[in-house]
Amino acid sequence: MIATLDKEHGKIKLTSLLRDLYVEIPGRGMDKLNHAYAYGGPELTIKTINHNFNMNIRDFATVDFDSFEKIIDILGGIEIDIQPNEVRHVPGSKAGKQVLDGKQALAYSRIRKVGTDYARTERQRTVMEELIRKGISAGITKYPGLLNAVLPYVDTSLTKTETLSLGTSALTSGIKDIEQFRIPVDGHAKSQMINGVSYEVPDTLEDNVEFLHKFIYEDESEIETDLGADE
Repeated sequence: MIATLDKEHGKIKLTSLLRDLYVEIPGRGMDKLNHAYAYGGPELTIKTINHNFNMNIRDFATVDFDSFEKIIDILGGIEIDIQPNEVRHVPGSKAGKQVLDGKQALAYSRIRKVGTDYARTERQRTVMEELIRKGISAGITKYPGLLNAVLPYVDTSLTKTETLSLGTSALTSGIKDIEQFRIPVDGHAKSQMINGVSYEVPDTLEDNVEFLHKFIYEDESEIETDLGADE
């Protein structure tokens, strides 16, 4: 997922990149996007995204499952609107809006049997959006304390000072709009078996790159983003 702090347009933007995307992994050839993480961690993942999507991502933040749960709990849980067909996949939940704890939020994020992988990435973006809103609503005075509590559970290339600066900048900029996007765009990729393995193959990668740039930059002449991370 790519997270963008766009102070110029007053937005935070979350973009999922489908894990089964058929892309070129530098030094490894054509493969699934998420295999870049298995081969070379967040560094190779960033390099792969930059190479295929003409990006200039430099930093990352990752969490494992245990850390994900702890972060949600530190923030007091998040409110999610659970759909009837999702209830049985989230222990202790019911249909409708409710506050999920860390264990429930992780289960919700990992649902695989309701909808396609496109729906799964939407659930993940929803969780991330609610986390961001929770942080924003806490206010500037509580932000340093929350950061101190959360950072031990995050592996990131950003220093504590840089993370504090980014968060403070978002809070003081008055940003409230959070927008979501996903690559590939509907109608611009298809499922395909290659050597017995299923991939999401873009019709043309260039079209998806153009959609991505229009969403993130809104001015394609400037290619810069603040934070990139992939699962």
